[in-house]
Amino acid sequence: MLSLEEAQSRAQDLVSAARKAGADAADAIYACNASTNVSVRLGALEDVERSEGEEIGLRVFIGQRSASISASDMNPATLATLVDRAVAMAREAPEDPYAGLAPEDRLLKKRPPALDLTDEEEPEPAALRERALMAEEAARSVPGITNSEGGGAANGRSQVALATSHGFAGAYAGTSHSTWASVLAGTGADMQRDHASHSVRHLEDLDDAEAVGVRAGQRAVARLNPVKVESGVMPVIFDPRIGSSLLGHLIGGMVGPAIARRSSFLLESLGEALFEAGVTIIDDPLLPRGMRSRPFDGEGLPVERRALIDQGVLTGWLMDSASARQLGLEPTGHASRGGSGAPGASITNVHMEAGAISPGDLMADVKRGLYVTELIGMGVNGVTGDYSRGAAGFLIENGAVAHAVSEITIASNLKAMFRALTPASDLHFRYAMNVPTVRIDGMTVAGG
Repeated sequence: MLSLEEAQSRAQDLVSAARKAGADAADAIYACNASTNVSVRLGALEDVERSEGEEIGLRVFIGQRSASISASDMNPATLATLVDRAVAMAREAPEDPYAGLAPEDRLLKKRPPALDLTDEEEPEPAALRERALMAEEAARSVPGITNSEGGGAANGRSQVALATSHGFAGAYAGTSHSTWASVLAGTGADMQRDHASHSVRHLEDLDDAEAVGVRAGQRAVARLNPVKVESGVMPVIFDPRIGSSLLGHLIGGMVGPAIARRSSFLLESLGEALFEAGVTIIDDPLLPRGMRSRPFDGEGLPVERRALIDQGVLTGWLMDSASARQLGLEPTGHASRGGSGAPGASITNVHMEAGAISPGDLMADVKRGLYVTELIGMGVNGVTGDYSRGAAGFLIENGAVAHAVSEITIASNLKAMFRALTPASDLHFRYAMNVPTVRIDGMTVAGG
């Protein structure tokens, strides 16, 4: 793997070559990933996988015409061909009045902040195997567990470097460590499965392997003997591990390209109160050790902590430069870039701030409702906001979690769900996107 300085230099060299070949402007992004993954099943080693890969992407502009191309072969001759081909493609591309690099006066000029994203610890495969075995053994030791889909442990390192022809050059790296286990409870047609996992930047922050395994086992056993649910309208409470999907739908409607295409259910909602005043949702790219933290965006713009929803109100769109130009607005530092293609827009570390009441109090007045722990399928329309997904979890009766339930469907409209959402006080930062337990009243539930 290249050093950060070498990665940055490689991207800069490609941009310089593109300019010499006739491009009016260009940018290049270099990405490299290396990971080791060890999996076990039923106490025996199942797989050890080591993967390494690198890719470099070049985008060139000739007037208002542009083209993007990428390669995983870093041979100088290959990169020279890449430059020539990209310039030739751009000459034949249709004109796009919104294409171009990010505004030069908005580029990150100062030294990027230190985000503590890399860990010097790199466990050997033997240590990963031991951790995977511990997680699976702990899961299989939970009474009621009858089989296993396995356990695993992994670590990895990634690097990103970006260079533009109008003066930006930067690079950063990140590491990851993870443990997981997936097991089955019961037998035959009554068998139920569930899993648990944890991923962090630094090994010292990783949950104990036994704790991960026990969570997986307990979750699977709790799902045994599901009952049928009568259809009706009732409160639905989302477990934190799947409640974050609601934020994903919100963000999908906030990205600039969707707004520019007029294909978002939030199109006329800017500045409106989408949620109750007690709901605030934060995007924080500068979170130390955050799983999606980054010092600059995919176009070289500075990033900052921002409230996407401030006391219930939608504050603005998430924009790359092209969509910002199309909308007559300014880019927001949310550009994301892959090896090929133009930048899009995305978020980083997102969380919904905790509410004022405990999860127990959140469901205390629910006579009959659902506590959802799994969502199935992707029945969500990003243009209309209509929401319908398969689900599994537990029946709530008289304010307490009761029987397991499965083969149900929950439905509503995202805007109605947001207005009816109440967060609990149990926010924990475990993922890239975090929410407390949330309750949504008035959802339509269809039993199996």
